[in-house]
Amino acid sequence: MDDRGWDVCDFIFVSGDAYVDHPAFAAALISRVLEDAGYRVGIIPQPDWKNRASYTVLGRPRLAFLVGAGNMDSLVAHYTAMKKPRAEDAYSPGGKAGFRPDRATLTYVAGIRSVYKNIPVIIGGIETSLRRFAHYDYWSNQVRRSILLDAKADILVYGMGERPIREIAHRLHAGEPLAAIQDVRGTCVRAFHVGNPQISGIRLPDYEAVKGKDGQSLQQYATHFMLQRLQADPLSAQPLLERSDGDRWVIQNPPAFPLTQAELDNIYELPYTRSAHPQYDAVGGIPALKEVAFSLVSSRGCFGGCSFCAITFHQGRAVTGRSQESLLREAKTLTQQEGFKGYIHDVGGPTANFYRPACTRQTQGGFCPDRECLYPAPCPRLRVKHQDYLETLNALRNSGAGIQKIFIRSGIRFDYLSLDRRYGKEFLRTLCRRHVSGQLKVAPEHVASSVLAAMGKGDHETYRKFVQDYTETNRELGCKQYLVPYFMSGHPGSTLTDGVELALYLKKSRFIPDQVQDFYPTPGTLSTVMYRTGLDPRTMEPIPVPGEREKRLQRALIHFNKPENRALVRKALHVAHREDLIRPGPGGLL
Repeated sequence: MDDRGWDVCDFIFVSGDAYVDHPAFAAALISRVLEDAGYRVGIIPQPDWKNRASYTVLGRPRLAFLVGAGNMDSLVAHYTAMKKPRAEDAYSPGGKAGFRPDRATLTYVAGIRSVYKNIPVIIGGIETSLRRFAHYDYWSNQVRRSILLDAKADILVYGMGERPIREIAHRLHAGEPLAAIQDVRGTCVRAFHVGNPQISGIRLPDYEAVKGKDGQSLQQYATHFMLQRLQADPLSAQPLLERSDGDRWVIQNPPAFPLTQAELDNIYELPYTRSAHPQYDAVGGIPALKEVAFSLVSSRGCFGGCSFCAITFHQGRAVTGRSQESLLREAKTLTQQEGFKGYIHDVGGPTANFYRPACTRQTQGGFCPDRECLYPAPCPRLRVKHQDYLETLNALRNSGAGIQKIFIRSGIRFDYLSLDRRYGKEFLRTLCRRHVSGQLKVAPEHVASSVLAAMGKGDHETYRKFVQDYTETNRELGCKQYLVPYFMSGHPGSTLTDGVELALYLKKSRFIPDQVQDFYPTPGTLSTVMYRTGLDPRTMEPIPVPGEREKRLQRALIHFNKPENRALVRKALHVAHREDLIRPGPGGLL
């Protein structure tokens, strides 16, 4: 501030992550967006929440404090799916855990309020976005009220925050009191005694109606989530209203419209230093930066529709892809960064080959609220197109900017690729020849049809065909490259019978994964609603939900070949009445 001649910051961003000035880090991105709009922004990364003075190091902001827990929910950052403490935190100095509190958003707002009375506080980020209404909290095993009410913040920004925060900033700067800023798209606000005829919208079941564990409360909770899902389309969504604790209300304004291509290009080309703050050098820097330092974000949004993923609830389903010209300019910037060795590690987004909108509705920033693009069958309006992505990859390779190799690490939807009859084969050949280094990671997730249906994924036959095409393509090219599939255990809808089916498939395919993803019930996903209620909210039909004991057995079945799992595998086979598999040889598992 002294170097810039500032006597005060307009905004101060309190972040749960260490400070890295890179667009993959939310605090940097939002702060650069505000800076680009003419505001002075200070950042307090990972304050010592036990010391009130840590919130005062930059003084009192002129307009507001901004609070975000970081790029991950603070509880996900701290605990595994088995609720065991993590020893590492990739977004903290030296990768060590313990630099942020549990439920960081609540703690930071309370700390700010304790030293600055009547200061406007705006909360946002993934932790806030997915907890904006009543939500199941896996770590306490209860339904908690909206984080807006618990934090006592003034405004909650949900989803991607660039549009909302700019509008709020301009209105605050113009002198409008924060209490009057009630109608910004992509925000939630608090209200009391909602009876004003100007406040209209769809009423969600009350918090009191969804927090219980009886059958009616569980059904109401499933309904509560589906109403949110049906009102997530920016083109058609209405405001949502939820009452909590007597006459306190949370009002959600319709979602913000996605950024245009030009706006997305501009945001990723702001003058980031693309480095961590030098104060972290002595402890080895910030590990999360190493994963993205030489990567390009080519798109935002995902229409994949996986039940266990919160991206659609946060980023949205409408895909916006950046322009080829912008990516070429950013690639040139990467080649000039210290440590660049000729490799771009990724050109992608939530799903790399979702580079353009799925249909004409998405070109307007919307999507169909009552149907998915790929599940249970591809939508007739789906425009399958890899041409633009191919051309962009080719342009990057041939840019002459010192780029030796470009990898694609952010995931390929093989079911979407299989639908491209015009460019699908060319894309697969280019992928294998130019953009894979020995292994390609894919996510079939499971093989049992009932589990895949619960996950919102297509049938296993599509994956089997992709394996065949990938293998044949590499054989034709003379490349020795392999697939590394990800599988998930313990997802709602899966039984021990399904676990046995997956284990038999793995043995037959002669591939046992090193890592298995345990299902993690986090706020904002359809799968978490299934876990909480035992219902598939899409149909309201009962769905099996494995308990902790069965989850351990399902996980052991995937690693049936490990000696330390023998007792668990034997137990699983007995419970599943598959004692016939307790024998050596190709037909057995144990």
